[in-house]
Amino acid sequence: MFSVRIRNMMELEKMVTTPPQTSVSDAAQLMASARVGAVMVVDSEKLVGIFTERDAVFRVIAPGLEPRTTNLADVMTPSPLTVDPERSFGFALQLMHEHGFRHVPVVENDRPVGIVSARD
Repeated sequence: MFSVRIRNMMELEKMVTTPPQTSVSDAAQLMASARVGAVMVVDSEKLVGIFTERDAVFRVIAPGLEPRTTNLADVMTPSPLTVDPERSFGFALQLMHEHGFRHVPVVENDRPVGIVSARD
């Protein structure tokens, strides 16, 4: 399993993208309806950030920001680490473990093509 290419493990229906102007509230609704823990923030088809459940808690709720008026651009993780779809799933797991996150965007030719989660 660890040597399987990421391309062969991605679940495309779990890839949720949205522009940076999206409100945190709208992003949370997208995440809930797709049953995912992260959305990739995309501008002109290029990945510019990622917004996760943890970002919602630590960057929005804890500091008392208003989710309906706060845009993802203000609270996302900009320029996240990414993996190529030809890398192994084990490589992605190691990357997540070393950096302490649970989601890593899969990018090919500067475009997001999927996402890998520690739950995968």
